[in-house]
Amino acid sequence: MGRGKVELKRIENQTNRQVSFSKRRSGLLKKAYELSILCDAEVALLLFSPSGKAYQFASHDMERTILRYKNEVGLSNNSDQGLRAVEVWKTKINDMRRTIDELEVRDKHLAGEDLSSLGMKELKQLERQLRIGAERIRSKKHKILHEENIHLQKQVRLCEAEGSLLSKG
Repeated sequence: MGRGKVELKRIENQTNRQVSFSKRRSGLLKKAYELSILCDAEVALLLFSPSGKAYQFASHDMERTILRYKNEVGLSNNSDQGLRAVEVWKTKINDMRRTIDELEVRDKHLAGEDLSSLGMKELKQLERQLRIGAERIRSKKHKILHEENIHLQKQVRLCEAEGSLLSKG
């Protein structure tokens, strides 16, 4: 059982119109949020009710997104260049902060801390990464030990040769 097709025309009953506005507003804000999370999109939504009340959603800073939009469509003027530069730097800083946060969380996970938020799939992946890392460390350690062993054997041979020369001389 599906929904019937809604005829797109103004709802005449004030109460029904307000209820419809409220429900659809909530749905629209929810969709904007989902789009920003699922697709890592920069979303800004401004909505004004018939009474003039403003509603907004912004996945990032609203003003920065509006400036970015103005720049994209060519609405900005030369006096906005300084603001745009600041906004570009703010964007880069926010992106770097987000990256730092993600790396810190990953570092904690690799250290065996804060694992309660991970599911079975993430734990298995983490375990695999740790196993591969341990194998690489072991391989590097064996290579260094082997090179050091060869170096020490050369020194022993040099010392033996020097000792035999001294004993003959």
